[in-house]
Amino acid sequence: MPNKASNAGHLPQRTCVICRKKLVKTELLRFAILDKEAVFDMENKFPDRGYYVCNNNDCLLEIDKWLKKKNKKNRK
Repeated sequence: MPNKASNAGHLPQRTCVICRKKLVKTELLRFAILDKEAVFDMENKFPDRGYYVCNNNDCLLEIDKWLKKKNKKNRK
């Protein structure tokens, strides 16, 4: 049995930027924003800030809308 300070068995969680649901990192798709476009990072190697989204159609269809809102917010 690992001691209390051990990270054994820890599964990192991330939040979907669309629905705000917290899930285990491996259950979400990671993407980065390159040249104002969402590019999926299947190998988790892009150096830019990563964003996570659920692997379901409802959230995937909302990425463009979220990206426009984010770009608009960053211009101010």
